[in-house]
Amino acid sequence: MRTRIVSILQREEPLDEVEVAGWVRTRRDSKAFSFIELNDGSCLRSIQIIADADLPTYGEVSRLATGAAASIKGKLVPSQGKNQKWEILASEVRVLGECPEDYPLQKKGHSREFLRSIAHLRPRTNLFGAVFRVRSRLAHAIHTFFQERGFVYVHTPIITGSDCEGAGEMFRVTTLDPHAAKRQHDADDFFGRPTYLTVSGQLEGETFACALADIYTFGPTFRAENSHTSRHASEFWMIEPEMAFCDLQGDMELAEEMVKALIGDALTHCEDDLKFFNQFVDKGLLERLEHVVTKPFERVTYTEAVEILLQSKQSFEYPVEYGLNLQSEHERFLTETHFRAPVTVCDYPKDIKPFYMRRNDDEKTVAAMDLLVPEIGELVGGSQREERIGLLEENMRAHELSMEDYGWYHDLRKYGSVPHAGFGLGFERLIMFVTGVANIRDVIPFPRTPGSAAF
Repeated sequence: MRTRIVSILQREEPLDEVEVAGWVRTRRDSKAFSFIELNDGSCLRSIQIIADADLPTYGEVSRLATGAAASIKGKLVPSQGKNQKWEILASEVRVLGECPEDYPLQKKGHSREFLRSIAHLRPRTNLFGAVFRVRSRLAHAIHTFFQERGFVYVHTPIITGSDCEGAGEMFRVTTLDPHAAKRQHDADDFFGRPTYLTVSGQLEGETFACALADIYTFGPTFRAENSHTSRHASEFWMIEPEMAFCDLQGDMELAEEMVKALIGDALTHCEDDLKFFNQFVDKGLLERLEHVVTKPFERVTYTEAVEILLQSKQSFEYPVEYGLNLQSEHERFLTETHFRAPVTVCDYPKDIKPFYMRRNDDEKTVAAMDLLVPEIGELVGGSQREERIGLLEENMRAHELSMEDYGWYHDLRKYGSVPHAGFGLGFERLIMFVTGVANIRDVIPFPRTPGSAAF
């Protein structure tokens, strides 16, 4: 039975017989034996195989070019070389899949742009193998965080008739024939009305929070923005908790606690991969992550943040003005230069926020918050939701939302309304922060961006 290489490298005792399988990274031959470096993707490190020329299956070794797949049995013994604890003295070598000379990863040093063009092969590289192991671990940590706190995991719909953000930049889902000679109507469509890929599971999540109290969603979301920045993708994943009987204060506390917990989990369970990122991707990564886990987050109001930015005399590409959204450069100045720590900004002007956010007593701001981190900017965005039916109706009219379309959302305030709050955390931005990888296209297995859906 195959043993994963990560398990072998963690052993304290040798083994008389072990079987491994993986892909060849390198092979070096001499007259008496060959050295084979094998990696199975279970960890960053490979294991060295020594195949003696007297092996009955030694003829198989010559077929093991870089990229070939092999199954190898042998004896696990302490390594005679440096930087490795164990090696395997092969007793049997079997080729599972040969690899020809046109294998794109024969040589090292490919650009990330090139590797995006072979997304089906790039997980075999050290960088992307590490990225996607960290992604897997963080997904596990998200579920652990909420399940340990009694949250219920809810699957909200991917196809929806509502626009949570009100931006209108949504992908239409339709069975109507665009080439039909006869004009077709929305009533003729599959669902009998216009439907779209979801931009958020929040609104549907609120329905379950108003029944089960504490819930979370974790799934794909979509934005039809023609954006080519390193921080935006057309398909990405969101974590969205929603809590009944919770206000903005509780919302901010949970967001900060969650970010610390997830980063702490990665530091504990992804040590080798994070050391790799710290050495080859971002030399200040580990220090920054430790800082986030151990230091308290700063908190300021939007008004205070704007005053800090104006008084800084910093030259920004985008103007700083009360009533405008903070841009990434503003957020990074607050976290990297002014506070030198993650910052939670709250109480934004109501005119720049969606209809569902709770209006503050000053009538000018809403109970909204954004959690900002160094290098990335906004990592979490959330708010206390407007639970007062009269003010919700007023907000819906101001945003020209149809009561017919959002009647179900209105009902949540009609039947047993309660204060509630929630937030959204962009999963890919979290991975970018934890790994130091600066482009969102490099932390998604198969990136979907304008003009790019190759697989």
